[in-house]
Amino acid sequence: MFYGQYEHALDAKDRVIIPSKFREIFKEHYAERFFITRGLDQCLFVFTEEEWKTQEDHFRKMSFTREDARKFNRLYFSGACEVICDKQGRILIPAYLKDYAGIKQDVVIIGVSDRIEIWSKEKWAEFFKNNLGSFESLAEKLIEPNPKS
Repeated sequence: MFYGQYEHALDAKDRVIIPSKFREIFKEHYAERFFITRGLDQCLFVFTEEEWKTQEDHFRKMSFTREDARKFNRLYFSGACEVICDKQGRILIPAYLKDYAGIKQDVVIIGVSDRIEIWSKEKWAEFFKNNLGSFESLAEKLIEPNPKS
């Protein structure tokens, strides 16, 4: 659903414009509300309301008697907030999420299928540089070969 990489900058009010291709997808799916939260690898995750509900259902099934599940859910959901694009297609990034992701001004917004990730430009460059070399070995580990007919 969401694909590609885009560079933007926060405005003076800590808003970032969502790429127009992503906004088109929102319109196609009648998505108006979004949820932004702490992501993994020090980025931010942005979900449509529909996908957020799927995530919530999944994590709700984790047993609260497991310490790891409690910790993860606390960190994940306490960081979440609802956002709505304004008429210019911008969303506000709360200060605590900016701090978590190390965002100062410039961001990279990437589509990762069912979610959008927002990275500080510096952290994305570092992640990309450190991981691009393992792309093929990751594919070998994770992607099942197609059986021959």
